[in-house]
Amino acid sequence: MLTSQIPSRVEPYKLAARHERLEGTVALDSLARLAEEAGPQTGQCQVVLEFAVNAQGRREIRGHLQAELSLACRRCLEPMAQVVESHFLLGMVSDEALAGELPSSHEPVLVENEQLDLLTVVEDELILSLPQVVYHDEQECGVSAQQLVSKADDVDTGASSARNPFAVLNTLKNSSTSKGNK
Repeated sequence: MLTSQIPSRVEPYKLAARHERLEGTVALDSLARLAEEAGPQTGQCQVVLEFAVNAQGRREIRGHLQAELSLACRRCLEPMAQVVESHFLLGMVSDEALAGELPSSHEPVLVENEQLDLLTVVEDELILSLPQVVYHDEQECGVSAQQLVSKADDVDTGASSARNPFAVLNTLKNSSTSKGNK
C-alpha cells in the first residue's frame, strides 16, 4: 500500500495478515514531543513500515525512517541540519505483560482495541534516534578553538596558593599556633 502521508491510526493485525507495506511521510511539525526534545521542526520524515507475521506466528512491524532535523550545536547553540535515521523491528502485543515474551530482537508496541497510533510510533523512534550531542565542524562553528580551552590552563602555576587550595588554612593554623605560644 503506497500512501503520500502515513495514516494516523491503523488496524495492524489486518495489515500483518495481508503483509502490507506502508510508505509515506509524516509532517515533523505535527510531532509535539519531538519539538519538546529537539525544538520546533519543519519538513517531513520519510517512513517505510512493513507489517508481517513471522515464522513463529508473531505479528511484527519492520520499519525504517529518515528525517533531516534542525538541532542546536552544543558549542555555539546555533541550529544545524542533522540527518536522523532508524531501522527498527517491533513486536505487536495486546497487553504489556506479553512484552516480556518477545525475543530481544523485537521492541514491543502496544496495540489497543486492535488499533495502533502510527504517529506515536514514528515519533517514539525519532526521539530514540536523536544523537546525544551535535557539533558543527570546527571551521563552521561560531565558537573558536581558543574559546573551548579551559580557563584553568591560564592560571599562574608559580603561585603556591593556586597549586594548593589549603595554603590559606595552613597560614591560619600557623598564625593561631604562634598566638597560643605567647
